[in-house]
Amino acid sequence: MRHIISLLMENEAGALSRVSGLFSARGYNIESLTVSPTEDATLSRMTIVTSGSDEVIEQIYKQLNKLIEVVAVMDLSEGEHLERELMLVKVRAVGAVREEMKRMTDIFRGCIIDVSDKTYTIELTGTGHKLESFLQAIDRNLILETVRTGASGIGRGDRILKF
Repeated sequence: MRHIISLLMENEAGALSRVSGLFSARGYNIESLTVSPTEDATLSRMTIVTSGSDEVIEQIYKQLNKLIEVVAVMDLSEGEHLERELMLVKVRAVGAVREEMKRMTDIFRGCIIDVSDKTYTIELTGTGHKLESFLQAIDRNLILETVRTGASGIGRGDRILKF
């Protein structure tokens, strides 16, 4: 089962390496990982997307809590949460394809952020499923390059990750 684990950790050199090392040392796969500073300059928030049985996720949770730099851990998948991912996709856009790409971008509530005489660069934000749907809806032969951030998530309502 897919899990989105969010954690607060001390914003210091080597902390990311210790967390990712914990996963690799135990043979756990990280599907995506995002890290950024929080409103508190001494803390960073890390969002890890991984898959595993309940037992594997429980072990990951316990191991993360043992790391000195980690101050709080939450499995967002265990409750209501919001999840978003950013994708930039550069597509070939010549002739009649230009209008079709504009139309598809509008349908998926994206934004064309760069235009050249032969390409469009499109920005899309949403769930991973939405981004995959966009890629399936357009002609794969038109895709020149794709960049994705991986999931970021936050609990809904009163669900707050803090220490």
